[in-house]
Amino acid sequence: MTTGALIFAFDNEKTDYVSMAAWSAKRIHRHLGIPTAVITDVDSQDLRLAHVDQVIYAQPNSGGTRYFDDHRSTVTWYNAGRANAYQLTPWEQTLVLDADYVVCSTKLRQLFDRPQEFMCHRHAWDMSNICDFEDLNCFGHNRMPMWWATVMLFRKSNTAQYIFDCMHMVQTNWGHYRNLYHITDTNYRNDHALSIALGIVSGHTLAVDNIPWNLASVVPMHELTQQTADGFSIEYLDQDNRPRNMGWVGMDFHAMGKKYLGDIVANSI
Repeated sequence: MTTGALIFAFDNEKTDYVSMAAWSAKRIHRHLGIPTAVITDVDSQDLRLAHVDQVIYAQPNSGGTRYFDDHRSTVTWYNAGRANAYQLTPWEQTLVLDADYVVCSTKLRQLFDRPQEFMCHRHAWDMSNICDFEDLNCFGHNRMPMWWATVMLFRKSNTAQYIFDCMHMVQTNWGHYRNLYHITDTNYRNDHALSIALGIVSGHTLAVDNIPWNLASVVPMHELTQQTADGFSIEYLDQDNRPRNMGWVGMDFHAMGKKYLGDIVANSI
């Protein structure tokens, strides 16, 4: 069975997602030993993509605009192409990762031999334990459980195709599903579409195959820096407004803020 990673990367006014994806591809090679394809709208000859195994061209699809705390500005959010992952992947087994997910270990390899046809994270958590993710782990007025589209593992199968077809249906009819689930945010989000799709495909039983650990996350207001190849740290203020610092080595994480990770990527080139 062929296996590879898929990363969507469309630059906006503030973030060089293409460089971020290429940087991530090197880490995926080193830790997971699988090829990476970047789905983007830039030319495959772009020097930033020189070491990527495959470049798949696609038009950017915006889910709206979004204010990013770390950039302190509103930018275009080209996040609406994820529903096409099943159609675009060149592999039988695909690991879909956000460009801002940092692979620091071999842990994701555990998913390759599992029998489930689709898996993703149910819960995310703040690595500093300062921020309560209770509201982020649900959505809508009725606080529906949310699954995160940050990391998804799927195999070519009826189940996976149904899920991505449902995501596409939700995206196409976003206004309807926003009203149905009482989502106040007008922006389209992959996490919301995935969660709704998983509910539909499971017959609204919410019987979903989860990745068997929670999604470690660095929130945008915490200053992220790289210390070693797989060592990172954050500086932040605790509940009493005292400066704190914590570091880790060999632990995968989701960098929810783009500015600090972008600086790390730019300095590594």
